[in-house]
Amino acid sequence: MIPIRYILASVLLSAVSQSWAFILRSPTSAIKSTSLRASSGEGNTPDMSDVGFVVLAGGTGSRMKANMPKQYLPLRGKPVLHHSLELFLDRLPEYCKSQGVGSPEHVVLVMDPTYQPEYQAFIDKYPEGRLSFANPGEERQGSVENGLNKLVEVSGGKCKFSAIHDSARPLVTIDEVCNVVGDAKEHGAAVLGVPCKATIKESEDGAFVLRTIPRARLWEVHTPQVVEIDTLLRGFKKVADEDLEVTDDVSIVEALGEPVKLTRGEYTNLKITTPEDMDVAAAILEDRAKADTVAQ
Repeated sequence: MIPIRYILASVLLSAVSQSWAFILRSPTSAIKSTSLRASSGEGNTPDMSDVGFVVLAGGTGSRMKANMPKQYLPLRGKPVLHHSLELFLDRLPEYCKSQGVGSPEHVVLVMDPTYQPEYQAFIDKYPEGRLSFANPGEERQGSVENGLNKLVEVSGGKCKFSAIHDSARPLVTIDEVCNVVGDAKEHGAAVLGVPCKATIKESEDGAFVLRTIPRARLWEVHTPQVVEIDTLLRGFKKVADEDLEVTDDVSIVEALGEPVKLTRGEYTNLKITTPEDMDVAAAILEDRAKADTVAQ
């Protein structure tokens, strides 16, 4: 096995290609106040009783060159998707309870209907409304909107914030989730991200360099992305009315000209895109398991 230090180094070098680049603008831009919160695990755990999670698992994962979508491939003994579901349905609620705060009560799984029968037993493990299906849209935006509408329905309007997460990111931590939710509650919208480490070149034709973009202004954006539900609903209407193109969830908030808080996350929160990423993710999980064993 490749030593973990070399594997982690490859994560840092390849993360840019697996995330959205987020360019911090001047105060005169649409995002008037974007700032940073470190993911240090410090501070109070936010109450999550009014936060619902939307897990996107409708992708096909064509770049994986596998016979099934990447979210269903095995990662350390269970499908990639299960790592996120177990975090939001079991580990995070247990952590919130230990901290004396309300825990999230609703998770919506956006999944192709072809795979839903296989996951019905998973849904049946929990009380009604705890885990629900939504169908994917043609694009990510449609999948998020379908998941959001289902979240509003099953929560009866109780959820005020939606935390949207890619199932292909199985390594997000409880600290990261708590920090980004806390920031969203303070500012209305927040997104996990890390400063870019690679040098980024811009090209108009894909053949020659146009310019080098200042790295100090670039961030790789991860998930969860947490937004007030009312804001997302207003944003979806604006995007539809004006036929706007958005690339991720907080882009909808940007379209409204409202602030998005950057919550500093971890470089290990990689998105599984290629077969090599599976090896990296497995090594990180193994390293965490060993650390947990030592801590006990």
